[in-house]
Amino acid sequence: MANLLATKSLDILMKEAEEEGEHTLRRALGPMNLIMLGIGAIIGAGIFSLTGTAAASFAGPGIVLSFVLAGTACVFAGLCYAEFASLIPIAGSAYTYGYATLGEMVAWIIGWDLVLEYAFGAATVASSWSATVVSLLQDMGIHIPPQLTATPGTVLVYFNDRWETLASSKGAILAAGVDPASLPHAIGLFNIVAFLAIVAVTTILVIGIKESAAFNTAIVFVKVATILIFIGIAAMWVLKNPEAASKNWTPFIPPNTGEFGHYGWSGIVRAAGVIFFAYIGFDAVSTAAQEAKNPKRDMPIGILGSLVICTVLYIAVSGLLTGVVHYTDLNTAAPVAVGIDRTGVAWGRWLVKLGAIAGLSTVMLVMLLGQSRVFYSMSRDGLLWKWAGAVHPKFKTPYKSSIVVGVFVAFFASLIPVNILGELVSIGTLLAFVIVCAGVWMLRNRRPDLQRPFKTPLVPLVPILGILTSLGLMAGLPLDTWLRLIVWLAIGMVIYFTYGAKHSKVQQALEGK
Repeated sequence: MANLLATKSLDILMKEAEEEGEHTLRRALGPMNLIMLGIGAIIGAGIFSLTGTAAASFAGPGIVLSFVLAGTACVFAGLCYAEFASLIPIAGSAYTYGYATLGEMVAWIIGWDLVLEYAFGAATVASSWSATVVSLLQDMGIHIPPQLTATPGTVLVYFNDRWETLASSKGAILAAGVDPASLPHAIGLFNIVAFLAIVAVTTILVIGIKESAAFNTAIVFVKVATILIFIGIAAMWVLKNPEAASKNWTPFIPPNTGEFGHYGWSGIVRAAGVIFFAYIGFDAVSTAAQEAKNPKRDMPIGILGSLVICTVLYIAVSGLLTGVVHYTDLNTAAPVAVGIDRTGVAWGRWLVKLGAIAGLSTVMLVMLLGQSRVFYSMSRDGLLWKWAGAVHPKFKTPYKSSIVVGVFVAFFASLIPVNILGELVSIGTLLAFVIVCAGVWMLRNRRPDLQRPFKTPLVPLVPILGILTSLGLMAGLPLDTWLRLIVWLAIGMVIYFTYGAKHSKVQQALEGK
């Protein structure tokens, strides 16, 4: 058992970070690229969809405080990530940090957990991207065969000149006095739109990290501009209609219904756990550490800079949204579009959908980038098959792992409903945060002599707060989400003991092989 908890030498990690040659990754990312990668991963489905549901169901206008709470938890973890990323500039994120501090068994668990976070997260986002694209095309009068826009077994109906899922449109159909059974029906077979989205993003990642970063940066400017335009339009409406806005904001924290998580302060905590999905992604910046030009300086800038920018935008959007629209009317998949409609700006819905498409595109890109880099690092350590660590001689990217992961995620998004994956991705990310915070604390005690380009302040207070806030948010998630996480980790342990433990380079070094 002692060998299973063996750590990977920091000296070896530092040597790997300095390697150059045909089989290493290309260092092409500056601080702006890294900040944009972070923003690209963070701003996506959360800000365009989860805000409304969380406000309507749990927190009311107090959703602003939920974003502050979730953002605070991320700041604690982000400071710890920044220290590790500058100290150990290796692809692999929390997996690598866990290997250096907590041992191989913990490293495997967190690496397999990151597979859950990035791969399933990308599949979830691909489904949202597909729904938004299909909706926009139907606004333009373009109809893709409905059987190719949803996962197998999904029931779709034709209502108001567009195909929509019966589950999402049944309320509007009944409110219009129409019997759903009287409408044309179709059954989903394969979500070709989600499939092609993942294929396109995978192709970009294989071609090169510099090209991927350039694509991401261009799209980030588009979606940030979209959000800033919404903030501007909503702020003007609030200034012109202060009484209406004040009425919508009152009470700021609706009284609790008597059930935990339904309004009141417990609702704010519950909403923070729900909207935590909106913050997932800043940790993906650390997976690109081995492709940063000056990681010791630039990684903390990329991680913390993207986190601060996105938190400010989230707070502004949620505050203005609940001022323009009463929170009880925000239980919809497109709350920002509803907000724009209330302002009377007709072209806003088109703008929001285009911004959502741009936002979701970069989330897919950064999540798949993170997934392939984790595979690359685990393969280099001997814990996964050799093909996962292969680097393209021309593009200098882990092309085999990118392609395999891309194919898996493409079929996953196309064939399997992903309504429960949001919570699975959240719990996986929170577990990663716990391990990173614990790792910083332990390494400070074990190796206080190390030269740290960036130092997490107030250790051990900040790591402890990061651990406690992450565990608190995990505790607010349903029991079935915990059970699915346990099953996923159990599958991973089977792979570890049948392959990883036998081929681990650290284990072989300890045994003198």
